[in-house]
Amino acid sequence: MTDITTDQPQGEEGPRKLRGQNRIRLIGICFGIAFLAIAGQLTRLTVFPKLEDEPARIAVEDRLPRPDIVDRNGVLLATDVAVASLYADPSKIIDIDEAIELLTATVPDLDARELRRKLSTAKRFAWLKRQVSPEERDAVYNLGIPGVGYVNERRRVYPQGRLGSHVVGYVDLDTKGIAGIEKFLDGQGALYTASLAEPAEHKTAPAQMSIDIRVQAAMIDEISNAIMKFSAIAGGGIVMDIDTGEVLSLVSLPDFNPNDEEKNLAKEQQNKMTSGVYELGSVIKAVTFAMALDYGTATLESSYDARFPLVIGSARINDFHAQRRVLTVPEVFTNSSNIGTAKMALEVGLERHQEFLKRVGLFERLQTELPESARPLLPRRWSKLATATAAFGHGFAVQPLQGAAVVAGLLNGGHLMTPTFLKRSKEDALAMAQRIVSPETSEKMRYLFRLNATDGSASKADVIGYRTGGKTGTAEKVVNGRYSKEKRLASFIGAFPMDQPRYLLLVMLDEPKATPETYGFATAGWNAVPTAGKIIERIAPMLGVEPVFTPEDVEKLAKLEAQEKKKKTQ
Repeated sequence: MTDITTDQPQGEEGPRKLRGQNRIRLIGICFGIAFLAIAGQLTRLTVFPKLEDEPARIAVEDRLPRPDIVDRNGVLLATDVAVASLYADPSKIIDIDEAIELLTATVPDLDARELRRKLSTAKRFAWLKRQVSPEERDAVYNLGIPGVGYVNERRRVYPQGRLGSHVVGYVDLDTKGIAGIEKFLDGQGALYTASLAEPAEHKTAPAQMSIDIRVQAAMIDEISNAIMKFSAIAGGGIVMDIDTGEVLSLVSLPDFNPNDEEKNLAKEQQNKMTSGVYELGSVIKAVTFAMALDYGTATLESSYDARFPLVIGSARINDFHAQRRVLTVPEVFTNSSNIGTAKMALEVGLERHQEFLKRVGLFERLQTELPESARPLLPRRWSKLATATAAFGHGFAVQPLQGAAVVAGLLNGGHLMTPTFLKRSKEDALAMAQRIVSPETSEKMRYLFRLNATDGSASKADVIGYRTGGKTGTAEKVVNGRYSKEKRLASFIGAFPMDQPRYLLLVMLDEPKATPETYGFATAGWNAVPTAGKIIERIAPMLGVEPVFTPEDVEKLAKLEAQEKKKKTQ
C-alpha cells in the first residue's frame, strides 16, 4: 500500500513539467516574432527613412512618359516637366487648426475653409494643391506636418503658348488628353502612340506633326491684324500641302493659351476650322465649276445668260455685281455670278449634282486626327431650287478644313486626300487618295483660279513672282433663322504657284466691316484677299517657293518702287 501511495504523486509531476516547458517555448517564440518585427521595422526605417511624423513622399509613376509633340522641323510644341503635388492623409493629422494655419501661411492661395473640409473627412487621401512650385513643395515639406506630403508627378507644358493651341490641344491635371492632338494620342491614335514607345530606354519618341510653327506664327500675325483692321469678330486660316494633304497651319481666332490652368473656353474660342460649319461660297462655286467641266456639260467656251435674275418658283437668284449680259464660263468665275453658276448646276441635273458632292465627300463628316469635327449642313430636300442655290454655297455649310481639302483635290491633278496633322510623304498620300476629277479638269480649274487673280476678284492676292490663283466668297450669315444683309462671312481660297501648285491657302474673316480704304465695301475682295496676299508674301520664302518674274512682273515692281520713292519725298 505504501508503494502505491508514493507512486501517484510522481506520475503527476511529469505532465506538469512538460506543460511548463511548452509555456517557455511559446513565450520564446512570441519574443522571437516580436524581435523580428522590430528588426524589420528598424531595417525599413533605415533603408527607407520616413518617420510617422514626417511628410510622406510617393514615387513617380513607373510608366512610360507621354510623348513630346514637335512640329515638322522638330520645334518642341508640348513636353512633360517634373512637378510635385501636395496631399494629406486626414487620419494622421494631429491638430487640424495648426495644420491649416501653417499651410495657408506657406501656400497663400489655399482656401482655409476648403482645407478644413478636406482635413476633416474620414478619407485616407485628399489633394491639397496640384502641381506646385519647387519652392512651395520644399516649404511645406519643411513644416513637418504629420500626414502631409507630396507626390512627384508630370506636368504638360506648351513652350509655344498660343501658337497652334487648337491643333496641339491640351491635357487635364492627370495628363489625359482633352482636345486636339493630345486627345488623339490617348484615343483613336493609341496605336500610333504605342508605336512611339521605347520601353528598353524607358522613353517615348516624339509625335511629329505636319504643322510648321513658322508658317503658323505668320498666319496668326496677319489674320490678327486683319481682324483689327476690318473690325471682324473672328477669323481663321489654313495652309495645306496640296500634294500630301499635310496641314502646315491651322489658325482659329480668338484662340487660347494651353498653359493656363483654367481653360473654360468660350464659344468664340472653339476651333472654327473643324468644329464649325460655314457657307463658303468660294469653295462650293469651285466645286460646281469642276463638276460641270468634268461631266462635260460645260467647257471653257460655254456661255450663260446672266442678263436677268434666275426665277425658280417664288425665288429669284441675283448677282451681287450684276453684269446683265451673257457671260462665258471664265467670266462667270471671275465675276462670281450666282446666276451663271446656278445654271451650270441645273444643266448637270439634280441626281448627278448630288452624286458629285458625295464623290468629293461633302455629304459626310470629315474625320482627321483632331477629334473636334462637325457634320456638313445640307438642304433638307434636294429640289431644283436646292440644286441652284447649293451651286453657289447658299444653304450648304461645311467645315472650312473639309472645303480646303476638296479644293486641293481639284487643283492637284484630281486626287482627294484626307487632311492630316501628322507628317506624311507624298507616296503615302497618293496611296490613300481618291480620284475625283480628271487631270484635264484639274488643269482647267488651275487656269480659272489663276485668271481670277490676274483679272478678277482675287487680284489683291496676286503677289508678284508667286503666281497666285484663287476664288473669293462673301456669304450672308444666318441670324435668327434669316439671312442678314449686314453680317457676312468673307473668304478666300487659293493656291501658289499656280503653274504647279504646291500650297493651298484659306482665309476667313467673320463679319468684317468697311473702312475708308475699301470705299464702303466689306466683301472678300477688299479684306480676305489682301490678307491672303500678305500671308503668301511672308510664307512663300519660308516654304522654299522661289519667285519667278515675268516682264510684266518686273514692270509692276518698277512702278511700286517709284511709288515708294514718291511717298518718301512727300
